[in-house]
Amino acid sequence: MNNLKLFDFPLVFTQIPRILRYLPITMEIALISFLGSVITGFLVALIKIRKIKILSPLAGFYVSFTRGTPVLVQLYLTYYGLPMFFMAVNRYYGTSFNVNGIAPIVFALVALSLNEAAYSSESIRAALESVDKGQMEAALSIGMTTPQALRRIILPEALIVALPSLGNSFIGLIKGTSLVFVTAVVEMTAAGKLLASKNFRFFEMYITLAIVYWIVTAVFAALIRVWEKKLRCNERLTPVKAAKKTTEERSGA
Repeated sequence: MNNLKLFDFPLVFTQIPRILRYLPITMEIALISFLGSVITGFLVALIKIRKIKILSPLAGFYVSFTRGTPVLVQLYLTYYGLPMFFMAVNRYYGTSFNVNGIAPIVFALVALSLNEAAYSSESIRAALESVDKGQMEAALSIGMTTPQALRRIILPEALIVALPSLGNSFIGLIKGTSLVFVTAVVEMTAAGKLLASKNFRFFEMYITLAIVYWIVTAVFAALIRVWEKKLRCNERLTPVKAAKKTTEERSGA
């Protein structure tokens, strides 16, 4: 008679400490990918807003292709495509770049950053366009330079609009790291599979992973809500808005 338990409930919780050992790797991938996606997304958003020739159609194609293909496929394309690209460069230019020396985590970071940037670019573009154009004119009228106006006025206001979408993107990235095992990176999900292969308790392990991901994402979702609330509470009448309001009042008078 088979005395093997159908479901080992205590194992679900005893495995949590082992999974948490790989949480730093998961968070490292998510944070770096998010930073890369925001920078890339901001550049793509500016290209589309300013409608730069040649670059704007390319940006549109990049966004369409990335949003229209699964992230898992993009991870495979990056994992196999980047080495082929560098090998082609070596042959064409006669260089000796060591393709095998590329750390597996690099492929995961590139793929996740580019994937999330396609979504972030639309959120950032919408946030930038939501800021009243008169804000820039008012900022320039009181002596600010364009970079100063962007840094002090436009971007802070756009951040308030974009933060909910960017926050969701970051949470999505945390969950998306569960796919990077295809690039030979051992994060929480890959570690869980390896641990489960020793006792064949895969169902219990997947429940453990679900609990850990749920708690981590819930914590960051709460932090993002607090940050968003703080930004809105701290939003006050800036010198630019004050100058604009005074101008409007004088015009009305």
